[in-house]
Amino acid sequence: MANRKEIRISGFGGQGIVLAGVILARAAAIYNDTEATQSESHGAESRGGACLSDVVISDERVDYPMCLAPEILVSMSPEAAIRYVPTIEAGGLFIIDEDLVPDPPAGTYSKLLKIPATRVAEASFKRVMANVVMLGAVIGIDPLVKRESIEKAVLASVPKGTEGMNIAALRKGFELGEAAAKA
Repeated sequence: MANRKEIRISGFGGQGIVLAGVILARAAAIYNDTEATQSESHGAESRGGACLSDVVISDERVDYPMCLAPEILVSMSPEAAIRYVPTIEAGGLFIIDEDLVPDPPAGTYSKLLKIPATRVAEASFKRVMANVVMLGAVIGIDPLVKRESIEKAVLASVPKGTEGMNIAALRKGFELGEAAAKA
């Protein structure tokens, strides 16, 4: 039986939600020698509307490319948290940006982890790198892919000239995720 892992990253348009999913899927499929798919959904608005990125990672061919019941739900906006928390697998992991989702909705998840991704990005990097901080936190919590794989995927995905800062943001995310998982 295939080892299939479903991850849903959600927020609003303009936060880099789709890019975060693309980076994770690229890390898994190209640099981690696993199978992966990425699909996305967003509102008609290019910025501010609801947005999600589904990533499926498996050690076998992915037979269905979308999340049915994600084991990991990441929410970077209150609207996304409310909208997608009912989709999480019973007993799943719910990861939120603690400043953007101050009142996480109840659900069937077994664990809630709060990451200050946007606050850290604003203080140490750039606000637009909150998605990369959060992605690093996800890997720090659950090593879905090797760290070197996600770093290579970040380097291949971000604008030229921002690679160093994005890798630093990713690594800070690793630390935040490890700390949250231990708490």
